[in-house]
Amino acid sequence: MYKTNRGEEMDIAKTIGQGKTALGIEFGSTRIKAVLVDEDNTPIASGSHDWENRHIGNIWSYTLDDIIGGMQDCYRSLAEDVKKKYNVTLTTVGAIGFSAMMHGYMVFDKDNKLLVPFRTWRNNTAAYAGDRLTELFGYHIPARWSIAHLYQAILDNEPHVKDIVYQTTLEGYVHWLLTGKKVIGVGEASGMFPVDPVTKQYNPRMLAQFNELVKDRVPFKVEEILPKILLAGEDAGCLTEEGARILDPTGNLQAGIPLCPPEGDAGTGMVATNSVKKRTGNVSAGTSVFAMIVLEKELSKPYPEIDLVTTPVGDLVGMVHCNNCTSDLNGWVNLFGEFAESLGVELPKWKLYDMLYFASEKGDKDCGGLLSYNYISNENITKVEHGRPLFVRKADNNFNLANFMRCHLYSAFGALKVGCDIMLKEEGVKLERITGHGGLFKTERVGQSYLAAAINAPVTVMKTAGEGGAWGMAVLANYRIEKGNETLEEYLENRVFKGQEGVTLAPDPADVAGFEEFAKRYTEGLPIVREAVKSLQ
Repeated sequence: MYKTNRGEEMDIAKTIGQGKTALGIEFGSTRIKAVLVDEDNTPIASGSHDWENRHIGNIWSYTLDDIIGGMQDCYRSLAEDVKKKYNVTLTTVGAIGFSAMMHGYMVFDKDNKLLVPFRTWRNNTAAYAGDRLTELFGYHIPARWSIAHLYQAILDNEPHVKDIVYQTTLEGYVHWLLTGKKVIGVGEASGMFPVDPVTKQYNPRMLAQFNELVKDRVPFKVEEILPKILLAGEDAGCLTEEGARILDPTGNLQAGIPLCPPEGDAGTGMVATNSVKKRTGNVSAGTSVFAMIVLEKELSKPYPEIDLVTTPVGDLVGMVHCNNCTSDLNGWVNLFGEFAESLGVELPKWKLYDMLYFASEKGDKDCGGLLSYNYISNENITKVEHGRPLFVRKADNNFNLANFMRCHLYSAFGALKVGCDIMLKEEGVKLERITGHGGLFKTERVGQSYLAAAINAPVTVMKTAGEGGAWGMAVLANYRIEKGNETLEEYLENRVFKGQEGVTLAPDPADVAGFEEFAKRYTEGLPIVREAVKSLQ
């Protein structure tokens, strides 16, 4: 027996056996994670699989074997966790939902064959196409969006284009593989092609403009190859017999389980932080970092630093998406870990992170003049075309461990601040509540306080912050079967986050001033990293 969030006792083994659960699986950049929740949306088991993208022919990609094998291993890990904790063999769940890193390019022919390797969000190869479409639509189209990838392939006369019958994203592919349904959640759809915030469907004016643009170059209309848009809570099909065997090769998992619309990590981040209501927002900080604020109205003009996407129910969101966040930071932490090991000191990874992050709090508010760029890959926000992680200092800077770590933690939010300042300072967007989630917030207080300094606003971290998008996807799966007459906003307020505790930190004025100094140095130093792109080939 255990107690739920409402303090009720529950026999978890019985709950699992009866399928009164929901499963969320999210494909992140470095890890696939599964979270199983009960009817109260409390996590009761989890599984994971570590993976890394491949750099193939100058393209960041994952193979289909990576995708399917990684998903299977993640599910196996979850099933083993259930068996170990509750002595129950997992045979069914109430509902399933799949999420993944947004955008990218997956196209298939009439025989369901992948025509070119999956092009992930990290690729900047469609920048020219994105700029041309931005001019055509009067609407910002980032290089990582699916429609930009498609138009770039058309412009480049890639031979596979004539054979395309279906285009989707990573979670759309997985959902299709397991259900046979070519559908996508509206939030993810808005990162494929612009969505009309009134109709919640692909923007008809822009569809017509695109079709006219490419009418002599492709044998299809774009709406014919895109997945059908669904809103949160709508029927997205069921797990087929073949899908059940793919997900669980042991044969234990039963077919017929309902699935919710697949969503991108932006949408699951909104759900995981209760940020689907206007004037709320969230920041997801992991391999990449993005901030999303639910808007009351459209911005006054297009900005290349701000994407317009939607919540899982189709409301307009201003999104600042940065390709880089913790990867370079993790590299430095690992280096210090190697040094400790060379001294015969074995530290658990969590303790190593805590020690280094807490050490940063002893540093100067402006990092002692130190400067770093965490650009493992290109960074669209600051117009850096290729990854060139750099650490820079003057001879007279205050160079010590505290400032070194503080500098790299500030850098994790450096590009993000550029975009957020446009919304909050230039556009006057109202923000009543912003919530942080993702790996950077696992160490108590540190990343949270630095984010508060970067945006000069209070930041809340919920106890589920470490669960991230996989938990948010499980919540969406539960909403699919439990929503009744409640809107998603009402469901989250009344049945998911009611009574949940969070920690809110207001920005420290000295930290805000220090971060502003760092941000000024960060902006002025961008020519250094751009020159490194030119010089270090």
